[in-house]
Amino acid sequence: MVFSSISFLYYFLPLCILCYFLIPAKFRNKVLLIFSLFFYFYGESKYIIVLIFSCFLNYYAGNLIIKYPKKKKLLLITNLVINFGLLFYFKYFNFFITNINNLLNTDFPLLHIIMPIGISFFTFQATSYVIDIYKGEIKPAKNVFDFATYLTLFPQLIAGPIVRYETVAEEMENRKTTIPLVASGLKRFIIGLGKKVLIANLLGAFTTSLDTLSSPTILSFWLKALAYTFQIYYDFSGYSDMAIGLGLVFGFHFLENFNYPLTAKSITDFWRRWHISLSTWFRDYLYIPLGGNRLGKKKQIRNILIVWLTTGLWHGASWNFVLWGLYFAILLLLEKFVWQKFLDKHKIFAHISTFILIIFSFIIFSTESITGIGLFFQNLFNFTLPFTNVETNFYLSNYLIILILAFIGMGPWIKNLYNKIANSKTGKKVLIIAEPMILMILLFIITGYIIDDSYNPFLYFRF
Repeated sequence: MVFSSISFLYYFLPLCILCYFLIPAKFRNKVLLIFSLFFYFYGESKYIIVLIFSCFLNYYAGNLIIKYPKKKKLLLITNLVINFGLLFYFKYFNFFITNINNLLNTDFPLLHIIMPIGISFFTFQATSYVIDIYKGEIKPAKNVFDFATYLTLFPQLIAGPIVRYETVAEEMENRKTTIPLVASGLKRFIIGLGKKVLIANLLGAFTTSLDTLSSPTILSFWLKALAYTFQIYYDFSGYSDMAIGLGLVFGFHFLENFNYPLTAKSITDFWRRWHISLSTWFRDYLYIPLGGNRLGKKKQIRNILIVWLTTGLWHGASWNFVLWGLYFAILLLLEKFVWQKFLDKHKIFAHISTFILIIFSFIIFSTESITGIGLFFQNLFNFTLPFTNVETNFYLSNYLIILILAFIGMGPWIKNLYNKIANSKTGKKVLIIAEPMILMILLFIITGYIIDDSYNPFLYFRF
């Protein structure tokens, strides 16, 4: 079940909200747990046992660490081995065997393994919980049901953001739900849904059209790279908006996961703004434990390479993701040790060059074969191809408005304009009436697109 589906929007979610607010507050965690497990079961019935096992494993691991402090290191290592062992089996086992076969010319059979949806996300959440207990930074959940509610919360279960227990620990036991908070959450949800359905999905259709051109052009390859960059941004940031909005409806305050990353002034700045929950997870649980930047330049370079190769692999069991991670590692090292001062002095160049480098990164991200990546970059500068033609111009004219909207929406300009209007007396009065109407019209349009459109996947589900 995806958020941008009729079954979720008009059946699952209203029923969940109704049940949640009709019952006494002390039972609300259990209501969320039941609905979250059903949500996961609906989309991944075969492997719901993996999710339930993770709930019990990590809850009791945290309790045992508190109960047996002298053995806490052994308990932590055992927990990490089991957590990441499951992740390795489901996500990387066949990739590992394939590469062993290629390297040693063996013929080990591949297993028929289907990766459970969201396993990367709930594994990282669970391990952060146990590690934080080990470090003494949080107390264990009150009971296994509260922990299971935290780990399985359907707003962020299958595509993030990665919510640490410390963020919601107090709210798991004591949270307030008010009409303004619910209204704010629903507003955030509808905006995220609009980003997903009205921008990301249409850009996905645009890239599909460019793939089927009878005569590709240089412009078509540049447009495809640009459109895919916008598509994955609006797809994933839209999902994060929906998750954060639904969290507010139920009284949870999840941290922001995106902060206009496509307006970044450097790759370092980009990763402070893009998928913030993931980048901070790797910083706190891998980069800093490895020594961070405290052990000299050589080890800092080593640590950056390890973190970004791991980040690449986290996204998928394929060499293009390894290359993608290495690409960012090299850029970050170059910024840190070579050209950061130059970027600080030339801000316009910094923004433009960063945006182009981000576009290049998503060419690597979206192209599975190394050969395909090379061909794509070659075609961006293949002057034996025509720059454009009638076919390319036709599709560009059809999707130009969406590209313009995507460009405008990638920065804080609309938000700044809204805040300016909301902070004026007249604007505040107008918004009280106009905003609910606009959101209802937007939801109506979105619903029409969902009913009519067959292209409606979330890209990050497969990561």
